[in-house]
Amino acid sequence: MIRVRVVGVALDPAQQHVILLSPLDADADGERVLPVWIGPQEAMSILVAVENTPPPRPLAHDVMTAILGELSATVARVEITHLDDGTFYARLVLDTPRGQRSFDARPSDAIALGARADAPIWVAEAVFAEAGVPADDVDVQPSPEEERVREFRRFLDDVDPDDFQG
Repeated sequence: MIRVRVVGVALDPAQQHVILLSPLDADADGERVLPVWIGPQEAMSILVAVENTPPPRPLAHDVMTAILGELSATVARVEITHLDDGTFYARLVLDTPRGQRSFDARPSDAIALGARADAPIWVAEAVFAEAGVPADDVDVQPSPEEERVREFRRFLDDVDPDDFQG
């Protein structure tokens, strides 16, 4: 397997959300990225986690992370295991008091949870070989969610608690 990191969330030319994964070790697969298509809510959830921007209210993945913590479980790793007819499959591996457990998950959900736990993300070499593309071939534009997260972060950086006093 190849260890990867989230390099961004973007829109493809058809305006679909894409998460881009890149090998941590540049020698592992050269200058290639793995585009994984996801929904807009998952895009927002991943961006919030990757950019470490706290939402005003917990998102679903924040709640799941809190539940795991209460159950003394942690996300050990995310594995994107295979590709079948254009659909990516993933496993979420948890360390629990009863030992390690592995769960089938959508890659977007597994990555959203893994990003919150700072867990490593791994991609099967066969998946990267089949679906990885040269980084230069990816024409990406920031997603609206990414811009909203940046705007929210700018707001948080500039806000003064006195602004809210009556």
